[in-house]
Amino acid sequence: MELYHGSVEVVCNPRIIQPERTLDYGSGFYTTTSFHQAEQLARRRMQLMKLNAGYVNVYALDEEKAGEMMTLRFDSPSEAWLDFVMSNRMNPDFNHDYDLIYGPVANDRVYAAFALYESGLLDKDGLLKELKVYKLVDQMLFHTERSLECLSFVDARIIK
Repeated sequence: MELYHGSVEVVCNPRIIQPERTLDYGSGFYTTTSFHQAEQLARRRMQLMKLNAGYVNVYALDEEKAGEMMTLRFDSPSEAWLDFVMSNRMNPDFNHDYDLIYGPVANDRVYAAFALYESGLLDKDGLLKELKVYKLVDQMLFHTERSLECLSFVDARIIK
């Protein structure tokens, strides 16, 4: 399986990143199976940093090794997915022991729906119904150093 990571730099050796803000699945190294999603992320970072180039880093996933990892998988938005994402976003002290987490990514459109939920204007059922009409891309988080052993750098494609 090929995975992508959008960045303003070539990332030959992925590492666990402690983010400055709360993210869907917590700290780690985020990837996606969507080249387009990774490219959008690289372009967003390029704009923020006023750079002329970025990269979509390409990795091969060793699926045999990944199968040995403690994995949490969400195939679509669900109540369990929502609870997990909200725990990561709302509780800075929340921690989990999974090596890998796979599931939908809460993109910009989804963030608006989450804001309605967080403010109490949408209940959990309403939010899940709203999310089911979106075409969500995926993300895979490598949460532990051990999990990074499943990734092999293949290439970095320049984005201008």
